[in-house]
Amino acid sequence: MQKVRKIPQRQCVGCREMKDKKSLIRVVRSPEGEVSLDFVGKKPGRGAYVCRDVECLKRARKSRALERAFDTAIPAEVYDAMEREMGGADD
Repeated sequence: MQKVRKIPQRQCVGCREMKDKKSLIRVVRSPEGEVSLDFVGKKPGRGAYVCRDVECLKRARKSRALERAFDTAIPAEVYDAMEREMGGADD
């Protein structure tokens, strides 16, 4: 009898829905304090998850969810860069 594997679930900080970890994009704050998107999920640092939708990132920006998750202020340029990067990564 084959063992059933659990699928890791994470909560999107934008829409607050629980989804499969692989269907979300990890936003990471590196130990140096740099905030960036992590499409592979392997970068070192503290992570928070956002849907692969620019609207969820905008919602997280409006509610300041990433700033609460990382306990640091995030400049507007970083959000804009993440939106551009996420927009280019959509399939």
